[in-house]
Amino acid sequence: MRTVLTALAIGLLVTTAVSAQSLIGEPHIVAVTAGDTLLSLGSRFGIDPATIARDNARSPEAPLRVGEMLRLDNRHIIPAFTPGTAILINVPQRMLFLAAEGGARAFPVAVGRAGWPTPLGAFSIVSKEVNPTWDVPESIREEARRAGRSLPQKVPPGPDNPLGAYWMALSGGGIGIHGTNVPSSVYRAVTHGCIRLRPEDIAALFAEVQVGAKGVLTYQPVLAAVAGSDIFVEAHRDVYGRGPADALAFVKAQTQALGVFDRIDWAVVAQVIRERAGIARVVTLAHSDGPDAK
Repeated sequence: MRTVLTALAIGLLVTTAVSAQSLIGEPHIVAVTAGDTLLSLGSRFGIDPATIARDNARSPEAPLRVGEMLRLDNRHIIPAFTPGTAILINVPQRMLFLAAEGGARAFPVAVGRAGWPTPLGAFSIVSKEVNPTWDVPESIREEARRAGRSLPQKVPPGPDNPLGAYWMALSGGGIGIHGTNVPSSVYRAVTHGCIRLRPEDIAALFAEVQVGAKGVLTYQPVLAAVAGSDIFVEAHRDVYGRGPADALAFVKAQTQALGVFDRIDWAVVAQVIRERAGIARVVTLAHSDGPDAK
C-alpha cells in the first residue's frame, strides 16, 4: 500500500545499511496543499517538475489544485561509497547522500550551472558556521554588474542572505555546502558551484556532519543497480557534457558487471535514457526469473 502524505510531512529518507543499499526513496501519493507547485514539490522530493507532470498525465503549465492527489516517485540509485567517505554528492543527479549508522540519508541539492560548474573530486569539511555572513566573491559581483545589478561586498545574516542559516566550507577553497533563502531553487543546476540545500535539510545535515568529515563530488548521469528482484536504471541530463558518449553501451557494461544483462528489457532502457527523467526506473524483463522473482 502506498503512503499518502502532505508535502510538509516528508523528512529524510532512511533505508538499509550503505554496504548493501543500492536504492533510496519510494513512490508516494501526495495531497497538494496551499502554495504547492510542481517546482516546490520537485525541490522537496528530488524530482524534476517535468517528471512529476509526465507521471501524473498532466500539463506542466496547469496549476495544482489543493487536495489534488499526485504520484511522486523519488527513487534514486545510490552511487558506490568508497571506504571512509561520509558524504557523496552526484552532481548530475543533484543528490547528496550521507552515510549514517543503520542506513543512508538522501538530500536533494542545487549544484553549479553549466557555465559555473561544481568542481569534482575528494574534499573534506574544513569549517562550519551558523548564520554566516556571505563574503561576495568579486567574480560574482562582476557578473552582477554585467547584468546591470550591484552586489555588496558582504551580505549579513538574515532573510536576504542566499547562504541561509548554515555554511560548511569545503577543502580547496571557494565553495561550500549551505542553505538557501529560495528553497524552490533546490534540485536544479543554478549555483556558482556551491552545494545548496533546503533550510530543513541543511539543518539536519549540519547537525550530523563534523569538521574533518570526508566527501566526494562525483559525476554520474547514468546509473544502474539491482534492488531485490528488480533491476533499475536512472538517467539524468548530462549538464556538463562529461557523461558517457554512449549511455546505452555504458548501461550494458554496467549490467554485465552486475551479472544481470540477460534479465533486462533493453527497449525500456533505451526509453529511460531518452527521457532522462532523473529517477530510478524498473527495467527488468517481465518474464525474468531472477533469484527473487515470484
